Amino acid sequence: MSAKSRGINAERELIHLFWKTTDWTACRIAGSGSIKYPCPDIIAQSKNRHLAIECKLCTNDHQYFDMLEIADLQSYADRSGCEAWVGVRFSHEKWRFFHAKDIPTTEKMYAISREHALQKGLLFEQLLISDAGMKT
Repeated sequence: MSAKSRGINAERELIHLFWKTTDWTACRIAGSGSIKYPCPDIIAQSKNRHLAIECKLCTNDHQYFDMLEIADLQSYADRSGCEAWVGVRFSHEKWRFFHAKDIPTTEKMYAISREHALQKGLLFEQLLISDAGMKT
């Protein structure tokens, strides 16, 4: 199976998690990253919250994001009123989530290590109740 197919399946897995809850819906944005406009991989919402999520499936111990990728996610979130989140699923681990403003940076990139994700990332259930990105 290609890396693209694995990524699409991971996004679909996350969509199913949202729909299995009582109050959430979610949809995958096909072609995200391939058009000139900022576009997240998934948009999820409940009556009170709207999330724009960039998703990554990672087979290594680190997931890197270029600065533009996160800037585009934040730009979309700012224009739409969504919370900007990044979801990372390392091999044999559960999804972990970070608010876009909380992703560690290097000099030129954003980076999330497996260790950092396991220690600091929110699990799916925690994401649903988190107020880290909610506007007041």
